[in-house]
Amino acid sequence: MNKLIERSELRDIYEKVEAVQRINEDDCLRLYRSQDLAAIGAMANLVRERKNGNDAYYILNRHINYSNICILDCDFCAFYRRRRDAGAYEYNLPQMIEKAQEALKLGITEIHIVGGLHPSFKWDYYVDMLRSLKALDPNLHLKAFTAIEILHLSWVGKRSVPETLAALREAGLGSLTGGGAEIFDPEVRSIICHAKESAEEWLDVHRTWHQMGGRSTCTMLIGHVEKEHHRVDHLRRLREMQDETRGFTAFVTLAFHPDNTKLPDVTGPSGYDMLKTLAIARIYLDNIDHIKAYWILMGMKLAQVSLSYGVDDLDGTIMEEKIYHMAGAQTPQEMAREELVKAIRETGREPVQRDSLYRTVKAHGPAQAMSSATSEEVSSVAGPVESAYAGASNEGGAA
Repeated sequence: MNKLIERSELRDIYEKVEAVQRINEDDCLRLYRSQDLAAIGAMANLVRERKNGNDAYYILNRHINYSNICILDCDFCAFYRRRRDAGAYEYNLPQMIEKAQEALKLGITEIHIVGGLHPSFKWDYYVDMLRSLKALDPNLHLKAFTAIEILHLSWVGKRSVPETLAALREAGLGSLTGGGAEIFDPEVRSIICHAKESAEEWLDVHRTWHQMGGRSTCTMLIGHVEKEHHRVDHLRRLREMQDETRGFTAFVTLAFHPDNTKLPDVTGPSGYDMLKTLAIARIYLDNIDHIKAYWILMGMKLAQVSLSYGVDDLDGTIMEEKIYHMAGAQTPQEMAREELVKAIRETGREPVQRDSLYRTVKAHGPAQAMSSATSEEVSSVAGPVESAYAGASNEGGAA
C-alpha cells in the first residue's frame, strides 16, 4: 500500500477492494462524498487492471438515429421534436441502407440504432429496418433500441415484451442499448422525464432480454437534479440486476447538458465529477466487466484521463451522432481508427479492437511507453464536460 492510501480517509475501503471484497452502499456514498479523487482513482485502477490488464478497447461502429420525432417531452431532452417542429426529421429505409453501406466500406462491425418514440411508424418499419441492414452483411451486429423503445414497440406491434424481443431478434437484433435509464429514483424521474416508463419497467425489459440469452449495456445520467444517494441507489439496482442475470456487458456514465432543454438552470457535471463517477462505478460494479467512457460526450482529453480512473473502453468511430450534437456538443462526429489507437497509446494503454460482445478483433500489441494521468492533467479537464449530453427518450450513443 502506497503512502497516498495510508494517509487517506478511504484506507478501509481500499483494503476491501485490495482483498477483492465487495463494497456496500454506505462505502459507495462515502466515495461520492470524499474529495480524495487520487485514492478513488487508485482503487478504480486496481480493479480495472485486475479485470482487463492494460488493454483499452474500441470498436468500429456507426450510429443511426433514425428519427427525433417523439411522443414524449422529457424535460432533460434536447433531441426530441414534434412532427411539425423545426429540425424534426425521420429516415426512410433506403437512407439507412445507404448510410450503412458507406460505413461497411470503412470496416465497421456494429451499427448502433436508436430514435424517438415515433407516433406513426408501424411495426413493419422496425422489422424491415433490422432485416434490411442485417442482409447487407450477416456478420454486422445491430445494437438497437433502448428499453423504452422496446416498450413502445411492444405497444405498436400489439405483442408482449418477450414476443417483441423474440421477433426483433429473429429480424436481426444483436443487443440492446442501455439508454432510457436516466436515474431510477421515481422522484427524480418525475422531474426530468415524467412520462417515461419506470425504473422497474426498464429493468424488466433488460431482465427479459438477458433471460433469452441476449446482452445489453447499462447507463446512468448525472449532473441534473439527482443527489449522491440517488446515484448510489441507481448503481445498486444495476449491480443487483447483474447478480441476477449476468447480461450487462458494460456500464456508461452519461453527462447531462442543459442547452436546449427545459432545465436551463442546471449546470451539468464537471469533468471532475465524471471522472469520480466512472471510478466509483468501476469500484462498486464489481460484476460488470467493462466501464466505458463515451468520448463523443466527454471529449477525448477527458476520456484519455479516464483510462487511469477505471475505464477500459472508449467506444468507437461512431460516425454522424445526432443526439448529443443537437444539445450543442462540439466534439467531432466521428473518429478514425488510427486516431482512436493513437489516443489510447498516448495513455500507455494497449489498444484492442473489439466486437460488440468484447471479443477481440485486433490486438495492436504493447504500448511503447507506460504513463498515467498526472494531477495537472486531471486539473486541466476537471471543469465543464467538453461535449454535451442532452438525452432523448433514449440515450442515443450510450452503450
